[in-house]
Amino acid sequence: MTAEPLNHDHGPLDPEDILRRLPHDERDRFIRDYRSALDAAHELWRYRQLQEVLRLWDMRAVAYARPDFAERAEQARAGDPAVFTSAEEAIPGWSERTDGAR
Repeated sequence: MTAEPLNHDHGPLDPEDILRRLPHDERDRFIRDYRSALDAAHELWRYRQLQEVLRLWDMRAVAYARPDFAERAEQARAGDPAVFTSAEEAIPGWSERTDGAR
């Protein structure tokens, strides 16, 4: 039997890796969300909540790493029509789909 080296590569849902990749001003919020989900995960049926929190924050870390993130986020908040298309224009029947949700 041969010894296999220990794999120290962290996956994308490793909380330490996510924390390292986040901007400093987002780290406290991540830690609060992570601890809350970790507490919930003590209940077996809520384990998926922890996975979802890690997935969400992993995606945020990827987004924050983009050099144009702040500019794009502001364009999204402002609904800049030069950059974004409204759901009504992009998705046929969108208004009918959302009428029941209001």
